[in-house]
Amino acid sequence: MDIVSLFLIAFGLSMDSFAVSVTSGLALIEVRLWSALRVGLCFGLFQGIMPILGWLAGMTLKRWIVAFDHWIAFFLLGFVGAKMIVESLKLEKNERAKGPLGNGALMTLGVATSIDAMAVGLSFAFLKVTIATPALVIGSVTFALSVMGVYIGRKVGHLCKKKMEVVGGLILIGIGFKILIEHVLS
Repeated sequence: MDIVSLFLIAFGLSMDSFAVSVTSGLALIEVRLWSALRVGLCFGLFQGIMPILGWLAGMTLKRWIVAFDHWIAFFLLGFVGAKMIVESLKLEKNERAKGPLGNGALMTLGVATSIDAMAVGLSFAFLKVTIATPALVIGSVTFALSVMGVYIGRKVGHLCKKKMEVVGGLILIGIGFKILIEHVLS
């Protein structure tokens, strides 16, 4: 997998975490460095671990589905991208209440925002991509964007949250099409 695609996937996957981080910034009365780092570490770790879990599952199933693995990758990335877009268009009740202020809420949001990364890890296994570098890149990009998201949320979060989720969804759908086209044409 080329580095541009990898960073685009990481960016796309991190949009859920970014959006929640922006919401967290909105919920915090005062944003401190530790608060932003805590959110970034939680989201970055989960986003880095989940692709590994998906990849391990995919490697276990690979021999049975190798003939149509590119279709699975296409549908998984397309589904995840479409889900992100649909969720970004839904009206949410009291978004300020969803800020991950407690450890339990933060961990729950970390898992919830990284389920998509597990599906992408599954796709990586089918595409014969080694997982160490993608997991590290996905986790790092998510960490950085989540930390920035907390600060952005405090300043202008109400303006960009939903737009970023749509961008992330479109990127994942685009990568899915790219994978499908490359395998169909080769």
